[in-house]
Amino acid sequence: MSVEVAFSVAPASIGYWQERLGRYSVRVDALETRFGETVLPFADPHGMRLALVATDAPLTTVPWAQSPVPAEHQLHGMHSVRLWENQLAATAEFLIGELGFTALGSEDGWHRFGVDGGGAGKLVDVKELPGERRGAWGTGGVHHVAWRVTDTPEEMAVRAAVAAAGLQPTEQIDRFWFKSVYFREPGGVLFELATDGPGFDRDEDLRAWESS
Repeated sequence: MSVEVAFSVAPASIGYWQERLGRYSVRVDALETRFGETVLPFADPHGMRLALVATDAPLTTVPWAQSPVPAEHQLHGMHSVRLWENQLAATAEFLIGELGFTALGSEDGWHRFGVDGGGAGKLVDVKELPGERRGAWGTGGVHHVAWRVTDTPEEMAVRAAVAAAGLQPTEQIDRFWFKSVYFREPGGVLFELATDGPGFDRDEDLRAWESS
C-alpha cells in the first residue's frame, strides 16, 4: 500500500508548520532527516500519514492570495510518496524497466527511485516488508498514486509498456479535466497515468485566479 504522501515546503517554513499544526491539535512527529532533507511527519484527522519536506527546489507553483497561510510558507507541490511492498525486486524492476525510473539510493530500509532526474514531485520510496499483511483500503488510506504524462500519445505508449510487462491496464478513461489509465504495479499498489490536459480551465475562469 501507499503509506505516506509528502509535500515540499521552503526550508524556512518547517518551524511555521510545526507551530501551525500544533495549534490545531494535529498529531506531529519529531523531525527526521531523509536522504539529506529535513522532514516533518504527521497524520491527518483520519490517520492518513503525511509529511512536509524542506527542499531548496525552485518554486514552480503560484501562491494562492486567498490562503490563510502566508505565500512564503505555502506548499510547493508534492514531494514524494512512500510504499510498503512484500517484495522489493519486482516493483523496482518495473519502476526502472517500464516507467523509466532510476535507483537513487537506499537509507534505513527505504529505497528511493526518481524519474526525469529525480527531485521534488518525481520520487517514490519503497520499503520491503515481507512479513507485513496485505493492505486494505479504508479511512486514512491512499487509494492510488497518480503519475503525470503529457498527452494521450505518451499515455498510450506507457500503457503499452505496462501491458507488455504482463500487467492489466484499463482502457483510457475520460475524467473531463484529464484522461486516465489505471493499473496495479507488481506489488499491488494502484497506479494511475494522468494526462496534463484538457485542464481545469474547462469549467473555471483562470482570469479569476490570476486576478486574486
